[in-house]
Amino acid sequence: MFVRSHDRRACSVVLVAAAAALYLPSTMTAQSAPPAVQVTYTKDIAPVLQRSCENCHRADGVAPMSLATYEEVRPWARAIKQRTGIGPHAGVMPPWYMEKNIGIQSFKNDPSLSDEEIAKIAKWADSGAPRGNPADMPKPKVWEDANTWSIGTPDLIVKLPSITVKANSPDWWGEIPRAQVDLDEDRYVTAVEVKEFNDVDKGGNGRQTVGGRYVFHHLIYSTRMSPDRTERGSEGDGTPDPTTTGWPVHEVGRNADIFGVEGARLLRAHSYVVSDSAHLHSNGRDTTSHLEIGFTFAPKGFQPKYKQAGLGLGRGQDIDIDAMDPNGQLHSYSVLKQNTKILSYEPHLHAPGTRMCLQAIWGSNIETLNCVGYDHNWVRGYYYTDDSAPLLPKGTIVHMIGYVDNSPANRNVPDPRNWTGSGNRSVTNMFLELGSNLGMTDAQFQEEMMKRRALHPGADHFKGCPLCAVADRAPVATTPTQNQGQQQQ
Repeated sequence: MFVRSHDRRACSVVLVAAAAALYLPSTMTAQSAPPAVQVTYTKDIAPVLQRSCENCHRADGVAPMSLATYEEVRPWARAIKQRTGIGPHAGVMPPWYMEKNIGIQSFKNDPSLSDEEIAKIAKWADSGAPRGNPADMPKPKVWEDANTWSIGTPDLIVKLPSITVKANSPDWWGEIPRAQVDLDEDRYVTAVEVKEFNDVDKGGNGRQTVGGRYVFHHLIYSTRMSPDRTERGSEGDGTPDPTTTGWPVHEVGRNADIFGVEGARLLRAHSYVVSDSAHLHSNGRDTTSHLEIGFTFAPKGFQPKYKQAGLGLGRGQDIDIDAMDPNGQLHSYSVLKQNTKILSYEPHLHAPGTRMCLQAIWGSNIETLNCVGYDHNWVRGYYYTDDSAPLLPKGTIVHMIGYVDNSPANRNVPDPRNWTGSGNRSVTNMFLELGSNLGMTDAQFQEEMMKRRALHPGADHFKGCPLCAVADRAPVATTPTQNQGQQQQ
């Protein structure tokens, strides 16, 4: 083909431009797109570990490895990704099993990770777990030793008698020796914490688990004036003993209980700490151990505004879990006889348990307050923030649902071919709600609902408070006569 000279020059220009175009797009894209942000230990991971992990994963902590430095964390990068990313189920770290897509989501002392933090940990592990710039590293967190109380220095510590558990002895349940409270006057308690002290060598070669550091699995206890009555706090005819105060169950890994002045409980002078339901287990070493109970007091002369209440939920002897059933369910219903504020929610199952939900039924409305995964190796209580605690009127039907897995998929169950029912052994089951609750008069309940409305003006729905949206239309007691009438309704 014949081409004139100026046409040849034009073709050359076109060819050069076309050739350049083959390289320009990638170059331009690389220049215009924002550079990929690298996730590093010093900048992104260390702050998360300090906040939510080091309280256990540190030198002399209860966890089997320390995660306080890059050298300590790096070998566990893949495991950290796996354990933080499994969702609110047994084994998740940090041990917080509240399902975040259902119900109330505002809790005190919540150590859980956000979706963004979980994604950062995964990206960091997948990209080789880089250290990053040392200048980005936060200052090391200073921790007290393992014997420090999370509630601060208690006003009173009651030490229970020492018990020795042999290295491979079978589990034991029963009554432990009583201890008298060294207190000369009645006091109201705003916080309580139970700690186990033993002679286990934290650097030894025993079972490297949280449970392996201890021999007490749980202790159900109360304080009462007479050491001769049953732990359940009743007279011989079954009527409640008015001189008995129940306290939250101590369980391995469980957090302290912060009642505040609102939910303060009475500790009577010269009363006794008693229990007929201690559960002891071996940890692979001969271990001598004792529990200490720390109490923090309200000011002298304090009188609580509200009284303790119960939801009345749970099933005892009629638990029926089929063999090889991965989808068993347990149900319990209770009708509230008084207006109730739920301070905390604490599910309790045993080894077959995987999940528990709490519902409130008021009229035709059914609302799920919360659903929580369950891990029998690390039990938690969940304290609501003051402005989110459920406010349920008397007459509310409270419904508790327990989910159990008695199949080979549940490694906590030794032989899923067996039917299982209720019992003290971990391989059998319990179905209880162990949280703290307050009972209120009609006037007190009205006042609480109006406070909630003031915090959320204009809201037409309040999670966990079916009457808050119409609280200002309800009658308010202004005289003793009116108040008495409301109490009798």
